[in-house]
Amino acid sequence: MKISRVAAIRAGQFLYARVETECGLVGWGESGAWGHLEASAAAIEKFAEYLVGQDPRTIELHWNIMQRFAHFRGNATDGGVSAIDVALWDILGQHLKTPIYQLLGGACRDKARVYGHVYAPTIGEVLSELTKLRAQGFNAVGHLNPFLDENEDDRWFKTQMRKLDDAAENVRLFRETVGPDMDLLLEMHRRLTPAEAVEFARLVEPSRPMWLEDPIRPEFTAEMGEVARRITLPVATGERFMGLAEFRHQIQAGPIAYVRISVCVAGGITGAHKIAALAEAHDIQVAPHNPLSPIALAACLHIAANAPNFAIQEYPTGFHNLALQSDGKLLGGDLVTWTPTVTDGFADLPAGPGLGTAVRDDAAQIAKPTTRRVSMRRHRDGSPIDQ
Repeated sequence: MKISRVAAIRAGQFLYARVETECGLVGWGESGAWGHLEASAAAIEKFAEYLVGQDPRTIELHWNIMQRFAHFRGNATDGGVSAIDVALWDILGQHLKTPIYQLLGGACRDKARVYGHVYAPTIGEVLSELTKLRAQGFNAVGHLNPFLDENEDDRWFKTQMRKLDDAAENVRLFRETVGPDMDLLLEMHRRLTPAEAVEFARLVEPSRPMWLEDPIRPEFTAEMGEVARRITLPVATGERFMGLAEFRHQIQAGPIAYVRISVCVAGGITGAHKIAALAEAHDIQVAPHNPLSPIALAACLHIAANAPNFAIQEYPTGFHNLALQSDGKLLGGDLVTWTPTVTDGFADLPAGPGLGTAVRDDAAQIAKPTTRRVSMRRHRDGSPIDQ
């Protein structure tokens, strides 16, 4: 069996790798480099020069060559590697007529717990969306921003006391609205300094959130570890990490509780399987990151099925056309041939061979390519802030 063609396919805000074989099998993967899709598409096309004519089944070999041949790595190229890797696993599963998770050693579970998203600029809208998700049966909610998803074009300023107290009051209202039967996964969006993160954790302890995700900028692994050591709440991080070594550095730096593996940027199925095993060796739980389409979601669910230390899966409800708006619908669900059914907060695993889903032939007509513009919110003094 030989690879006959590799193509980068754009549809809406998503970038896919389509890998074809001479025997007619087609594998699909997705790049998680969502801010740099143009560069990631170019990486997929460059890797195609190497892959055409190769056996798609030697996945580990191709994974190593694509990442190591030129020594330099980054989000755009790793997104391309990840997309191709998922597509190769998809082909192997189809060839052997079995889901990918069976090739990883089988399933540890028959469903995966998921959490929905909330996007809203005001506390009233957030509380309304929380009520809707609870009514839909979700028992956990994430992308839950105590600082709210305000308009990026509006300049921002608060005193430190007001900044922390207002956010903590929002968390109290989150908990008051949903009660004890819904876990709160706080998405901090790197808004705090290490000292502020420690103080904020103290303020929200009574609401008992399931985690604080990226309270500070995640590239500062030592500082993230120090925050994790100094607070009692669990810390989640890793969505921006591009491989095994970065997760190792973070795990060594401090007692994080959840690794947020971006399957479609951290090396695809191959990379995520290695990272999940590393986390298992340190008794850390896995919560795959996914703000992407159901192709990425399916890849995450295969990792979730197999990893004994899996905790919960991100299930994006909203963010269509890159707008920070909730709508209760699975992001990109109209572009693929299968999406999981979610019942009482748990999603079905893919049942078909390989990935278990595919991009529709008319996906590019359903959703014209959308590109994220380069921009950041500004502080009142003009400096950029993370949001």
